[in-house]
Amino acid sequence: MLKSFRHTETACYFGYITQAVVNNLVPLLFLVFRKEFGVSLAEITALVTVNFAVQLFTDLLFANLADKIGYRTCLAGAHFFAAAGLAGLAFFPIIIPDPFVGLLIPAVMYAVGGGLIEVLVSPLVEACPSKNKAAHMSLLHSFYCWGSAAVVLLSTCFFLLFGQEHWQILALVWAVLPLLNGIYFLFVPIVRLDEAGRSMPVKQLVKSGRFWLLFVLMIFAGAAELSMSQWASAFAESGLGVSKTVGDLAGPCLFALLMGLSRLLYSRYGKKLRLFLILSGVLCIACYLLAWLAPVPALGLVGCALCGFSVGIMWPGIYSLAADTLPAGGTAMFALLALGGDLGCSTGPTLVGLCAGAFGDDIGTGLAFALIFPVMFVLLMLVSGGKRKEQKTLS
Repeated sequence: MLKSFRHTETACYFGYITQAVVNNLVPLLFLVFRKEFGVSLAEITALVTVNFAVQLFTDLLFANLADKIGYRTCLAGAHFFAAAGLAGLAFFPIIIPDPFVGLLIPAVMYAVGGGLIEVLVSPLVEACPSKNKAAHMSLLHSFYCWGSAAVVLLSTCFFLLFGQEHWQILALVWAVLPLLNGIYFLFVPIVRLDEAGRSMPVKQLVKSGRFWLLFVLMIFAGAAELSMSQWASAFAESGLGVSKTVGDLAGPCLFALLMGLSRLLYSRYGKKLRLFLILSGVLCIACYLLAWLAPVPALGLVGCALCGFSVGIMWPGIYSLAADTLPAGGTAMFALLALGGDLGCSTGPTLVGLCAGAFGDDIGTGLAFALIFPVMFVLLMLVSGGKRKEQKTLS
């Protein structure tokens, strides 16, 4: 067994990189799937919906089960599910008569892994002994961004060197990461929030009005982030008319890098979290408008990329607000907030896809409808008032 909690934090960092692979590899292949398997835009939208719907269900299921089963078993299993799903992408669409079903089955598998990772990695880092919890939380979530950028950069390099027709090999290569990290989690030290006296039953937690405010904010944060990141590659290629390589690098890759930069900067220099969240929401609105209304493709790509910076601190920021204002929330709180975030991650890209299909596959118009999410995020932050700490006993 490894003894240092630095190994635990490192495994958690790689856990969020795995989460980034689960959420960002398949969107790079949307148009490849359309060409190779003939899947429709509605079926591609369903892949995104199923991914986050399964993650949402996993969040709900393990809100209470995680503490009973144990973090180590759940996290190792989560990574093995993610590895199996990513590897399954290479085989199931070929061996199953209906290619869409062949894509759907591995999507469910890696979504189960992604959901479990989302449920447990944040509370595990919160439970690890450290002085600055908010900084550690923001740093942890920045690794999702670096992972997202790595997925785009390395996958783009692979396509340039070997061609898009060998995408199955790429999926197998990415499956190695969760496999190895799952083994790593079998040996790192584990401490749970309930062991530190920070655990609240779900029935008590849902009586808190503050919790429900945070839950709804997580929905809008997830929807604002994923509506752009999931469709940025396809929007750049089909809507802005640039090549796949340029679209991937200038769209989702820069989106992820700037999102990571905002989280890294906040972990070091940020203090007024609520103000930063409001300003981030306002910038997000401007970015969506720029991507939609830009008269030239270059400005549209700027809007896509800057959107990453604008949404960067939304998700970890809400987590930090929750840990500060509901200090006894425990694993259940993080699991249910992850459920809210995944609900937004599911509904946001789905709305974009449905609206795009209704307007002649115009993804730009679909993104315009997604403006509702950052707008509602800002409005809710403005009317929510200042921080109010709720102790273990809630009324």
